[in-house]
Formats: sequence, C-alpha cells, structure tokens
Amino acid sequence: MKRRTLPTAAAFAAATALLLTACGGGDDGSADSDQIEGAGQRSEQPSKSAEPAAPEQEKPDGVDVSLPADMKLVFDWDKPKDKNEAAAMDDAANYVRAIYHGIDKRTTDDAALVAYSKGQGLTYGQTQINARLEGGWTATGTRRHYQATTRSTPAGDAVEVAFCVDSTKFYSKEVKTGKVIKGTPSLTDFDHFEIIMVKAPTGDGLWQASEVYVEGKAAKCQ
Repeated sequence: MKRRTLPTAAAFAAATALLLTACGGGDDGSADSDQIEGAGQRSEQPSKSAEPAAPEQEKPDGVDVSLPADMKLVFDWDKPKDKNEAAAMDDAANYVRAIYHGIDKRTTDDAALVAYSKGQGLTYGQTQINARLEGGWTATGTRRHYQATTRSTPAGDAVEVAFCVDSTKFYSKEVKTGKVIKGTPSLTDFDHFEIIMVKAPTGDGLWQASEVYVEGKAAKCQ
C-alpha cells in the first residue's frame, strides 16, 4: 500500500497547535442536527486504506462502548494493511463510539472516553457530551462514517485517521419527552474528521485520540 508520512513529532506538534487556534464546524448550535463540531482543517490528503474492516465490537480492549439499538454508528470503511494504522483506525472508531456512549449514559466521565482519548481529544469528547447534557438531548438514527484514510509519523507512534461523516439520518432526541428533532437534510449534515491517534503508554496496543479537527459543511463528503 502506498502511504505518506507525517512530519517529525516536533513539527507535527507545532502544526497541531496552529490548527487549534481556528474555530469551525458545521453545527449552528441548534438541535436540528446531531453533528460533532470541531476546529481546524487540512488540505493534504493521506493515502486510502485497502482491506475489509473487522466487525463492530461492543467491548474492544475490555471497554464498554455499546450503544442503544436506536443509536447506530456505521463505519463503512476499509482497514489499511499497516498494522499500526489498522489498530489506530479501529480505536478512532472506538473513540467516536465512546463519545456517544457517554451521551447515552449522561456523563462526561465515562470510562470508555477516558480509555480512548487524552489531552485535547479527551477535552473535545467531554465538550460534545456536555453540550448534549446541557441541552437535554441524546441521539437516535444512523450516523455513517466512510472514505477513511490514514497516514503515519516516520516513527509510527502517531497516526492520522481521516474520514467523512453523514448525519442526514442521525437526529437529536429529547431525553425527557423522547421527541425526535428532525431538520431538513443539507450540507451541514456532512463533516470531514481528522483524528490524531497516539499509542497509549501502557504498551498494550491501545491507541488514543489526542487531537480532533473537523471541517463542517464538507462538500467533498456528499
């Protein structure tokens, strides 16, 4: 598989800090969509992955990321041949599941989120969960993740996992009433994520989301 490499760790950290100064995301703050908004964007496109992904697991690494039956996260992507990139991609999916597991359980201190994130990635996830808690919302429907790509640092200790998200069939739901809030499908339902995954210091093969960037209203994902 043809792969690109990321800059050195120092340069990569500097680029990360620069990108985090921007604020963006396609969500306008209303309950009409259930996007996870973020900050920053990149123009360089990494290499595409090339091998069927493993079935979704509810307790990968012994961590519970199960979701209610009406909250479906579909990861319609291929797994890369590189072992580290494949593991990082799996745990990027688990990170997304962990955020919605926290939303379902109504807590920002969920064990799954702590397991699959650190630093800005952890703060980002807690912010997304807290926004739903304050609004009295959970989520329902199907959120599709697709067109995934990966690229690694030369040392292989960090992997960028990028992918598109389609939330046209994923809605906010009021916790107290059960009312589902549906908006008109539009470009705001499409986002492009870039998640920087790093190896956990435990050395047990776990990867954690350390940085999250989101391009809202991503026309390239339509």
